[in-house]
Amino acid sequence: MTSSNDVSVMVSFFIVLLYSCSSYVVSEIPATSSNGKFYECICQNSDYCVPFSTAFVTPTNASFTTILQSTAQNLRCLVPSVVKPQLIFTPMAESQVQAAVICSKQLGLQLRVRSGGHDYEGLSYISEMEPPFIILDLSKLREIMVNTEENFAWAQAGATVGEVYYRISEKSKTHGFPAGLCTSLGIGGHITGGAYGTMMRKYGLGADNVVDARIVDANGRILDRQSMGEDLFWAIRGGGGASFGIILSWKLRLVPVPSIVTVFTVPKTLEQNGTKILYKWQQVADKIDEDLFIRVIINVVDNKDKKTIQTAYNSLFLGRADRLLQIMNENFHELGLTQKDCTEMSWIKSIMYIAGYPSNTPPEVLLQGKSLFKNYFKAKSDFVKDPIPEDGLEGLWKRLFEEDSPLVIWNPYGGMMAKISESETPFPHRKGVIYMIQYLTLWSDPAKESATKHYDWIRRLYNYMTPYASMFPREAYVNYRDLDIGMNKNGTSSFIEASVWGNKYFKDNFNRLVKVKTKVDPENFFLHEQSIPTLPITRKGKGKSMNQ
Repeated sequence: MTSSNDVSVMVSFFIVLLYSCSSYVVSEIPATSSNGKFYECICQNSDYCVPFSTAFVTPTNASFTTILQSTAQNLRCLVPSVVKPQLIFTPMAESQVQAAVICSKQLGLQLRVRSGGHDYEGLSYISEMEPPFIILDLSKLREIMVNTEENFAWAQAGATVGEVYYRISEKSKTHGFPAGLCTSLGIGGHITGGAYGTMMRKYGLGADNVVDARIVDANGRILDRQSMGEDLFWAIRGGGGASFGIILSWKLRLVPVPSIVTVFTVPKTLEQNGTKILYKWQQVADKIDEDLFIRVIINVVDNKDKKTIQTAYNSLFLGRADRLLQIMNENFHELGLTQKDCTEMSWIKSIMYIAGYPSNTPPEVLLQGKSLFKNYFKAKSDFVKDPIPEDGLEGLWKRLFEEDSPLVIWNPYGGMMAKISESETPFPHRKGVIYMIQYLTLWSDPAKESATKHYDWIRRLYNYMTPYASMFPREAYVNYRDLDIGMNKNGTSSFIEASVWGNKYFKDNFNRLVKVKTKVDPENFFLHEQSIPTLPITRKGKGKSMNQ
């Protein structure tokens, strides 16, 4: 048995070991370098210090490229010509996130925050602004605590959506959470943009079901909902990532799910009356029973000796197959859904089905947080409020045939999405939206000429779709970030300039987001190519700003 004196000696030794870690900076990296100064500052401003090699990686380290690419989805953001960070810091504790903000400000470093690495333009791991910049990788902060009795879960920012789903299902077969379809999304950044998924028509977005949060603000303070106030709490639930602070964790409201749900995927080609069926889908997608989510995945496939368009109707129904068939026969019999098309399963199995895992894959694979998707790609988005006529669809098919590997996904709205006010959260795409479109072009060649070709194609497609998309503004989804619609080069964009993209993402909520930003981050520390800008400071009196 260990004596209390022995324990005291051991604790003292451990404390000495931790606080003497600044010696590592001498042996592993010059203390006078920018990275050395950052490391020393982290040690001085967090609860404890770790050896440099434990949590810090520089471009000279053999593992740098592996870590940089570990969660990155968009390979075009990793080509050699793209500027790389001077340091990747993976904090082990919340106090080190606080220290990262304090030290980045002191040393004049840009901070890019990565929770999952799915940013479509790679802004969580690259920067088109003036270097230097560092990446704060939250992948070690991934604890999840589930309380099914009180219907909530706390999830740290580095946990993936799939991990959250798994931990909920581990505790209960009749609880769920309405967030994304891609299970490798980092929950931290995902919810900052809204977070839609297969249960959005029943329960709204992930952001609609957040009841508390912990963030690090621009002064390095940890705030919860009470201490941050309702304005900031409103802004972080859909106002886009990395403008207001660093999300540490979300408190999620769990929702009821049936013990058995039903899924199906029914493909239809043009030769199988695909155009007319899709036209009918537009009439019913947002009006059908809110337990039913039917998205359409559209691509070009080989059909014997020629290519054709395939529209695959991919669905989750919160109930049994018999009721689903009744609903479909009454509302969308054109699809021809039959009993054999339907598969009943648990909610957690449906998560894996929609995410594209093989049917025999155990749910534990969700704990690995691995992405099934890594590609060179460019994406855009639209919101549709009036059905696209058949001749408009035929024009879309013509353009899809022109591209090597196009992908278009239509996600239905209606239900709860139409019942929540546009101003309830910053995510404004609500009543009147029939569906959202995601356009993608994918390629495998890293050459710049190849990227240019695919960029040109998707921009032409986007232009073609103008008459069919929402107008004034033409709306876009912030989690499908698109730098084509406007870009903040070096933090100098004015309110008017930023409105170009801000109004597309947030509509009238953009004005309120700017006011919140000016109040909580007046020095504009949390900055990236499409961050929310601050209002200019006037000098009529100390601390006076335009919105006071």
